[in-house]
Amino acid sequence: MSTLPSIPGTDPSRCIFDSFRAAIARQVADALPPLTPEQAYTGVDYGKKGEDFTIALPRFRLPGKPDDLGKKVVEIFKPDEWIESVRQEKAFLHFTCRTPSLFKQVLTQVHDLTKNSPTGQPEYGRNDSGKGKRIIIEYSSPNIAKNFHVGHLRSTIIGAYLVNLYKANGWDVISMNYLGDWGTQFGLIATGFEKYGNEERLREDAIKHLFEVYVQVNADAEKDPKVKEEAAAWFKRMEDGDESALKNWRIWRELSIKKYEEEYARLNVHFDIYTGESEVKPEYQTLAFQKLEERGLLADVDGAKLVDLEKYKLGKAVVRKRDGTSIYLTRDIAGAIQRYEKYQFDKMIYVIASAQDLHTAQFFKALELLDLPWANRLEHVNFGLVHGMSTRKGTVVFLEQIIKEAQSVMHEQMKKNEVKYAAVEDPETVAQETAITGIKIQDMGAKRINNYTFSWDRMTSFEGDTGPYLQYAHVRLSSIERKNPELLPLPSPPEIDCSLLTEPQAREIAFLLGSYPDVVKTAIKNHEPTTVVTFCFKLSHAISSAWDVVIVKGEPDKAKAQARLWLYLTARDVLGAALRLLSIKPLERM
Repeated sequence: MSTLPSIPGTDPSRCIFDSFRAAIARQVADALPPLTPEQAYTGVDYGKKGEDFTIALPRFRLPGKPDDLGKKVVEIFKPDEWIESVRQEKAFLHFTCRTPSLFKQVLTQVHDLTKNSPTGQPEYGRNDSGKGKRIIIEYSSPNIAKNFHVGHLRSTIIGAYLVNLYKANGWDVISMNYLGDWGTQFGLIATGFEKYGNEERLREDAIKHLFEVYVQVNADAEKDPKVKEEAAAWFKRMEDGDESALKNWRIWRELSIKKYEEEYARLNVHFDIYTGESEVKPEYQTLAFQKLEERGLLADVDGAKLVDLEKYKLGKAVVRKRDGTSIYLTRDIAGAIQRYEKYQFDKMIYVIASAQDLHTAQFFKALELLDLPWANRLEHVNFGLVHGMSTRKGTVVFLEQIIKEAQSVMHEQMKKNEVKYAAVEDPETVAQETAITGIKIQDMGAKRINNYTFSWDRMTSFEGDTGPYLQYAHVRLSSIERKNPELLPLPSPPEIDCSLLTEPQAREIAFLLGSYPDVVKTAIKNHEPTTVVTFCFKLSHAISSAWDVVIVKGEPDKAKAQARLWLYLTARDVLGAALRLLSIKPLERM
């Protein structure tokens, strides 16, 4: 095969379809001067089912009728080692890749970037588009001294995906967990701890005990207004740096983070930095407040200070309470200034529920009005609500309970097949990973702004577009190597005869594999996890359709069986990469 065709600004060494598109662009540009190959390249899109690539000629705004322009391309088109044919349909040109080249180029590239990458890590699908750029992604952000509630789950799942996605696009990523670890609720817990706290129970299970205290003191506050006054006074002492007021709070924070780290590890989520409202330095809060005041943005209402954003249809927002203590909007503004000074980010994403759209818009607008040159680098990735996420008995729960119950259901399901169950080395872990995959895929399966209702049946089902179905597809691909030891080791890629892969089902798999690097590039534009989830299902369905046609076990021609095995193992590598992008651990056995 000759040198890879390319267009400046593309990278065929990372996405082989860049070469197929470049080959099309050169032929179209040759037929339609003054169109350049670079211009033609921008018009090469994926075709509808049955077509590899399509160009819509009107987009180039060339003189002449699109129908006539298409005829010119068809007249001078010459099949080459990349593109086999062109077909005109009115203003559209449909191009078909040369099938042997498609197989050989795609499978070799996946193999090389998975098994022999320069870093030693699987790199197929990754690119360098974000090289030299830094991003902070703030997500999850639960409240300390409280169990990890299901309400924080969506932010965690979407945020972990975005961290992986930006890394795959070459960015320097800082994943940040901004804990709710400050505010009058901690004055409330401190007040309650004096009455209901127990050091022994605190050491046994800090999160559980502190939550119990919080519930009890809240009940007291409902009956007696003085409890809230005491809590506010306690928090004022914390803000003033009173060590006796801060001592217990520090212990609670540390114990809460330890507990969260266990929860996150089970979800396959890891943070570079745990920070929180408490770590926003007072001098930055003072600076933010002064800047707002200097620009005449503050109004005094009953002793409290508000920022007036009425003319932007964002209402008024409190930035300082009447007792002089800060509120979380002030801390958000100050925290962003502090972060920029420390990290000099090129972009910062906040993964926060759509219920906080107004607060986030007020926060961003306040930064913009302060004339900070980096204010436009902030982005809010929002999402809808989860309804009905409770145990099957109907109780509102913490995430830990959901995972335990889901794991138990999966475990029971696995036990139904005694032979397969006996072959699983660690059924507890496999049940947990399958359950978590079910939870995550149900969450990421539709556009993130949509609300959805959690379904136990869907989460545990191996049929339809579910998490367990994707794990099953990966396990099935992993088993093919174990079931065909006589075909191993496979010859090196140049020695495998891809011309023996003639079935349309095999071609569909190869084409999907070749499209994966483009899926990764597209996903960063819309921040929608469903872009990658949809790819996983398309690939899994294509593999399922091929399974009984493109057979390996029982194929008498060894060279053909090896070519097919290579196709399936390559599909396993790409499906595994896509699942890892979604923060899911692909399983080998189930």
